[in-house]
Amino acid sequence: MTLLALADATTMEAGITAFILIMALLVGLAVVVFIIAAVFSILGSRVDGAMKVVWLVFVCIAPFIGALLWFLIGRNQDRRYR
Repeated sequence: MTLLALADATTMEAGITAFILIMALLVGLAVVVFIIAAVFSILGSRVDGAMKVVWLVFVCIAPFIGALLWFLIGRNQDRRYR
C-alpha cells in the first residue's frame, strides 16, 4: 500500500467518524428539544394541576418515553377539557 493510499483511507475514516458524531449530536439535540416542548406543552395545558404534576414527573423519570406518551395520549385528554 502506498503512502498516498494510506492517507486517503485515514482521511475517509476521519470523515465518516465526523459525520457519525455530527449526526449523533443532531439527534441528541432533537430529543432535548422534544422533551422541552413536552414540558412547556404540559405546563400550558388545561389538564388539572394534579395531572400536570403526574405528567411532569413521568417526563422527568423517563424523558423520551414520557414526552412521547404526552404527545400521543396526554394531549388528547387536554382537548377534552376545551
